[in-house]
Amino acid sequence: MNKLSRLLTGGLSTPPSPPPTPMRSPSPMRSPVRSPRSPRHYRHVRSKVSRFTTGQRLLWLFLSILLRRQGIFLFAPLVYISCMLLYMGTVAFDIVPIISHRSAPGSVYRSPELYAKLRPDIENDDSSTDAISTIWKIPYEGGEWKPCIKRSSQALPESNGYIYVEANGGLNQQRTSICNAVAVAGYLNATLLIPNFRYHSIWKDPSKFKDIFDQDYFIDTLKNDVWVVEDVPEYLMERFGDDMANVYNFRIKAWSSIAYYKDVVLPKLLEEKVIRISPFANRLSFDAPPAVQRLRCLANYEALRFASPILTLGESLVARMRKHSAINGGKYVSVHLRFEEDMVAFSCCTFDGGEHEKEEMIAARERGWRGKFTRPGRVIRPGVIRINGKCPLTPLEVGLMLRGMGFAKNTSIYLASGKIHNAKKTMVPLLEMFPNLHTKETLASKEELAPFKNYSSRMAAIDYTVCLHSEVFVTTQGGNFPHFLFGHRRYLYGGHAKTIKPDKRKLALLFDGPSIGWKTLKEELLSMRSHSDEKGIELKKPNESIYSFPCPDCMCRLNRTNDSRSSAK
Repeated sequence: MNKLSRLLTGGLSTPPSPPPTPMRSPSPMRSPVRSPRSPRHYRHVRSKVSRFTTGQRLLWLFLSILLRRQGIFLFAPLVYISCMLLYMGTVAFDIVPIISHRSAPGSVYRSPELYAKLRPDIENDDSSTDAISTIWKIPYEGGEWKPCIKRSSQALPESNGYIYVEANGGLNQQRTSICNAVAVAGYLNATLLIPNFRYHSIWKDPSKFKDIFDQDYFIDTLKNDVWVVEDVPEYLMERFGDDMANVYNFRIKAWSSIAYYKDVVLPKLLEEKVIRISPFANRLSFDAPPAVQRLRCLANYEALRFASPILTLGESLVARMRKHSAINGGKYVSVHLRFEEDMVAFSCCTFDGGEHEKEEMIAARERGWRGKFTRPGRVIRPGVIRINGKCPLTPLEVGLMLRGMGFAKNTSIYLASGKIHNAKKTMVPLLEMFPNLHTKETLASKEELAPFKNYSSRMAAIDYTVCLHSEVFVTTQGGNFPHFLFGHRRYLYGGHAKTIKPDKRKLALLFDGPSIGWKTLKEELLSMRSHSDEKGIELKKPNESIYSFPCPDCMCRLNRTNDSRSSAK
């Protein structure tokens, strides 16, 4: 018998009796059975019971009866619960405990509060060393690099046929398609038709190849390596009713190997003489033999040049930025800010706009990606997204980061961006920290921008040009635009990207620290800037893109000295 049973039965060790038979009158012939309990025992029990209240006596009596039955183990939980309820009913809780929940570090956008606290220190920071004059001074053991793309000097053999591709996406996704198409056509000894740009519902730019790139220069640069023409000969198109839609179309999987093109595409090309590949974005793997990589390098870094109107305006804006940066020797910082409405909506992050912002972003997601974010099972966790460093940096956060990295208030900033979300509010702190801030709209007149105004890819090409020639390029959200600039800047600046790529996971923690001081924040951000400098020269790994890492496929090492530095100082 368990301890509880022993206590409640007066200490008897005998097992409980079986259920009694129904009660009946005692037989006159039966002698009375003497109880094993003495009168002294009952007096002792009565004396203990008398000290209880009536309710407690009834409860004790009820429990005594139950414990005489074998079903005690079935009723034990009920007994326990009843006792607890009775006890709690007799106790008054004057103090109700309050449970507070602290959000996970880095999960909440608290940058405005941090800026309000640190603003006096930021404005009074008169550090003698400015980042624009001291950045990119770390020695590189790998040495410097120079472009060394070999061009063919021999005439091309007879073509195996014509390849027509349709490039999709924005400016730099189209750029990927063009360069990959050049590599495939050259490897298959085929003639490449000038790629066609598919109209996209997001970018909404009907521009053709020649509207963005210098088409004649492209054809001439590749003339000894790949045949490039504008049209298929009429005698071949007659077979297809002069309609490209009737031409055999390959649906090729993303990241297919060049061997697939040789084994599957080439036989059909030899048979049909004209083939079509649509769509053609990311349809060739990054890991390719040297012959394919050479053609990619040649197309991207040498053959693709922006059309004359874009190039002329872009170079004019570069000159104007250098003039605005005369105090810093003509050096300026360019920032690719991805804080447009579509990016903010797509990220599913929350900022400081409250319920109005939440409803606005839900509507924007539904307009741009109908049903994508509301399908069953889709769970959106803004806090987790922020902790993982996936939220776009706000203009305020960009300002905090750059000031913390040592860039002075008079530093010239070029902002490459679309229409900033809620700009009247969000741009105020950035302009307070960097009043010498410019965009293509502030540098160029309305008349100069008029030919490009309604064409997103042409406007992006102008931004690309100004960012390419800045002393520092800052990326805030990733994407094709910065990735192409990483590689292009490495190609121009001795193998060094001269780019700040912040650790956004760490930034989320730093900007969520209510107790952090300006000195500590600045130390952390200077360390982050130094890390970007160290990672400026990187060699391409097997599955990485030559568009971001041109060394060693597109560039050759100059030396291996331990004290060599970036060529641009």
